[in-house]
Amino acid sequence: MDWQSLASRLFPQGHTVHEHEQLLLGTGTVEGETVAVLGTTGHAPIGIEIALAQATAVLATVREHPGRTILILVDTQGQRLRHRDEMLGINSYMAHLGKCIDFARRQGHKVIGLVYDQALSGGFITSGLMADACFALPDATIRVMGLPAMARITKVPEERLTELAKVDPVFAPGAGNYLRMGGLQAIWEDDFAARLVAAIRDADPVDRRRALGFERGGRKLAQPVAQAVSSGAHVLPT
Repeated sequence: MDWQSLASRLFPQGHTVHEHEQLLLGTGTVEGETVAVLGTTGHAPIGIEIALAQATAVLATVREHPGRTILILVDTQGQRLRHRDEMLGINSYMAHLGKCIDFARRQGHKVIGLVYDQALSGGFITSGLMADACFALPDATIRVMGLPAMARITKVPEERLTELAKVDPVFAPGAGNYLRMGGLQAIWEDDFAARLVAAIRDADPVDRRRALGFERGGRKLAQPVAQAVSSGAHVLPT
């Protein structure tokens, strides 16, 4: 879905969202509430310019509109793989963006992430996954690393990873698998405006992704291990 159609369905009462060089910025109105909107489009690679622009927008919202909900629309191929960005410290720029979003949450802003097209690697980690809750459209493509790249890094044959992806969501892309792992709160299939209203109403600053992943059978050890560590247990669950 293109961002213009999405924005119209999210904000039937109107919006000012606009695009500039794959960066989305603006506001929208839903049930009389103004929401700050930022994000990317066109499978944008997150370079230093977009990371800094998004961080600036978050801080401006905190400074000028205390408590305003922030909606992050995600469509990215991950961080931009250029020598220039690496030399200028793209990792620090992306970390800065993540910290600004965390700062906004600590200042009482509800932050909602929505993957409407593609979400890969660091571009997703420092945006949608920093929100109070992240959602996705059914056809969204979400993954940290493609299986061919994963095979090269782990030295596990791609055929074996393909088999594992059929039964274990950790290896498999797609919104459904991230829902099972708890990375997504829910998948939105209709009435996006009502879904957004509910997401804002139910936004919880407590990170429940481990618990959700355990309940849904997608991450079976993260929650038990965390509980064992916090309780000081010497024997972890098997």
